[in-house]
Amino acid sequence: MKVTAQPADTTLTLLLDGELDASSAVVLDTELNKPELLHYKRVLIDCQKLSYISSAGLGVFISHLQRLQDAKVKMVFFNMQEKVFNVFEILGLDSLMTIVTTEQEAQTA
Repeated sequence: MKVTAQPADTTLTLLLDGELDASSAVVLDTELNKPELLHYKRVLIDCQKLSYISSAGLGVFISHLQRLQDAKVKMVFFNMQEKVFNVFEILGLDSLMTIVTTEQEAQTA
């Protein structure tokens, strides 16, 4: 799993590449824990190359959701593959988190 950060003005885009499981969740957790993350208005999660997500990976997003909301930082997922979206949907996380189709939608969500 590779996480690439692309900062721009008030938005930080995180590109996820590979499988997000228990061993790689630490990489994402480290990225989401950075204090400068709270200086952005939006954190966009590009899931185009995310091929798999485990409960540990989901747990990382859930654990940071409240902290980001408290800091008025909007976390938006986009470009999600259907099999990854199905995991979010089955667990009801699609109603808890903002998931859109395109990056353009994510910029305005």
